[in-house]
Amino acid sequence: MKSLISLIVFALILPYQSFGESYLVKYDTTSKSNFFQSTLNDQGFKVKKFEFLPWFLIEKTSTTKSISNGDMKSFLQSLPGVSYVQPDYPVKLLNDFKVTDPILREMITERMKNSPFPAPTNGKTQDNPAIPPFSEDRGNGADPNFDQQWGMKDIEVKKAWQKTRGSKDIVVAVLDTGVDYTHEDLQPNMWRNPGETGKDENGQDKSTNGKDDDGNGFIDDVVGWDFVSNDNKPFDLTLSMFQIILGGGNPGHGTHCAGNVGARADNGKGIAGVAPNVKIMALRFLSEKGQGTTSGAIKSLEYAIKNGAQILSNSWGSEGEDSKENKDNQALKEMIRFSEEKGVLFVAAAGNGRGGKGYSNDNDSKPAYPASYDMDIIISVAALDSQGQLGKFSNWGNSTVDIGAPGVKVFSTVPGGKYSDTVVDLFGMKVTWDGTSMAAPHVSGAAALYWSLHPEKSWREVKSAIIESAVKIPSMSQKSVSEGKLNVNSLLQM
Repeated sequence: MKSLISLIVFALILPYQSFGESYLVKYDTTSKSNFFQSTLNDQGFKVKKFEFLPWFLIEKTSTTKSISNGDMKSFLQSLPGVSYVQPDYPVKLLNDFKVTDPILREMITERMKNSPFPAPTNGKTQDNPAIPPFSEDRGNGADPNFDQQWGMKDIEVKKAWQKTRGSKDIVVAVLDTGVDYTHEDLQPNMWRNPGETGKDENGQDKSTNGKDDDGNGFIDDVVGWDFVSNDNKPFDLTLSMFQIILGGGNPGHGTHCAGNVGARADNGKGIAGVAPNVKIMALRFLSEKGQGTTSGAIKSLEYAIKNGAQILSNSWGSEGEDSKENKDNQALKEMIRFSEEKGVLFVAAAGNGRGGKGYSNDNDSKPAYPASYDMDIIISVAALDSQGQLGKFSNWGNSTVDIGAPGVKVFSTVPGGKYSDTVVDLFGMKVTWDGTSMAAPHVSGAAALYWSLHPEKSWREVKSAIIESAVKIPSMSQKSVSEGKLNVNSLLQM
């Protein structure tokens, strides 16, 4: 039965397919953008300009007029000032744990009817909870589940913590399916928007007064933003396991990643993240069904950069871009380039290879993006197991993957205030939290620790220190830039 469910968790951009009737359009800023927007508005299109890029999201609506000169893409390309048009590529979890075998599906359905497992539902398993007020975690004592975190031991976090556990001034943005911001091990470390906390001029709580107090374009955005539902509660919504197995969906990907970055340490609760004193900004652009768009990813990146994140943790990506058209996700590339201009480090999961074999991004026809973009700001991370072996699914590349980190059977936080290294353990099927998605947050946390100790360093120096401090291991020889694995103790000696 195991063969019917993949063991890999990663987010995927399906390249070069139209997602409904939405396109991303690059517009020449020397032209009259007001005329461009008014022309599209007159045609009944919904038009949204990105804040930091000369790009627009153009969506067809029920009031859009017929296009006389061809399809929507051709029409947009014909407009004066337009230099590039691309689909708003769909984004989804690479593995949605969906069982496709009809006989097994029927068996699972029947057995679930008579099991104590949560009954089938028609929607998400929980609503967005209110964001709890900030309170300093006063718990103390060892983290009871730390012994289950083989990865934290392997990268020697406790030795590193003798120098620093991270600074509350360092913000790591987790761009994913959201974060359980009520989780006992994450709530104390959630980023709090200083412009949306405290009292306003009328004595009302800024976090709930329904106003954009800091003028950043988002109302009551206390811990981040949800770009799927367009609200201020970026909670990591999941579906029931019944729905996930039979129809696909999110089992708590973002919360698991966030715990690896910065779950609170020595609070007598659960686990510890790599950087247990830094702040986590929650940005949700993948839904409980595991779906989203490139525009959602770009909006999340813009928000993170604008609101002070120094590190972007990205456990999502694609496998290949359209070589036939010789075109790519230009809008996403320009957004990452912008993060480089602003000095915001972009940590990316290297990707999970096809057929469970792994492959070299140097010569494969479909490398993983954005991890394989040729941009210095990106740290691309492969997945290792507890024996220091490259995960059988993990991408690798002598010049395109930078370092390895724990990414097989990783124990971390999951929604509902829980902890786990297992996604599914049901009817003889067991699926653990495996993937380069799990490896990347370890490096994000490591970068946060190093920057906390050396706030004067540039992003380039932070990246260089991470790579140079890697412990060389045989499995990564000629398969990454560092030829080694992450070790935060060695990193903090740099």
